[in-house]
Amino acid sequence: MAATPIRIEDPADPRIAGFVSIRERDLVGRKGCFIAEGTVVVRVLAQAEERGFAAEALLLLENRLAGLAEILSAFPDGVPVYVASSDVFDAIAGFPMHRGVLALGRRPAAADAAARLAALPQRSLIVVGCGLSNHDNVGSVFRNAAAFGADAVFLDETSCDPLYRKAIRVSVGSVLRVPFARDLPADALLRLLAEAGFDIWGLSPRGTATIGTIAPSRRMALVLGTEGEGLPASILAAFRTARIPQHPGLDSLNVATASGIALYRIALAMGRIA
Repeated sequence: MAATPIRIEDPADPRIAGFVSIRERDLVGRKGCFIAEGTVVVRVLAQAEERGFAAEALLLLENRLAGLAEILSAFPDGVPVYVASSDVFDAIAGFPMHRGVLALGRRPAAADAAARLAALPQRSLIVVGCGLSNHDNVGSVFRNAAAFGADAVFLDETSCDPLYRKAIRVSVGSVLRVPFARDLPADALLRLLAEAGFDIWGLSPRGTATIGTIAPSRRMALVLGTEGEGLPASILAAFRTARIPQHPGLDSLNVATASGIALYRIALAMGRIA
């Protein structure tokens, strides 16, 4: 059980420094920490210790405390729980926080792509993101990866941080569930995957195959590009490509939507879902 709640009366109390000015800190980083927001995400954090994540503190709106006993019971005794009135809570966060449930989490040691790859099972489905710069999209990709049984998400070094607060929230905590790596340029990452025996499919409106015709294999990698520009021509030329058929007149689907459709079709073909 987490510690006995401690009331915070002053937004400048040094004990809750990690929660101060959340949006500004999102931009400059938290030196190895991240913010988990909302009951669902905080519950996932409480269960993520085996994956190397840890909670350093919780900050709750005082009127939410009574309904969170089950979640709080999942945290170790040493995790401090702070409670505050709505005025103090909002002053700490720097904007109105209607959810009223925050946790300050500690990142695990970063796993590089090679180490993450070595830990994958021989039969694997993975998602690869190249230049994914929108945190909402990254969060949605992780949520889809979890929903359709992907074993990991690999992001190139230009993609945004999946442990950004908004990405974690949009993923509904899936960023804390699905293993990931984010350390290599896209070409080096895809070369590493090809050497490991992955069948690599780039998803693009210009793909030569339709997503429903992809034959399943032992190791499958679905590669996604950023909004608008999509995957670079060099990647489209180097690997097989697939498209999602759609009604004429629309340029392309949002990458979050497209990833869900494509992962569903591939996971179904691989027998990962029924």
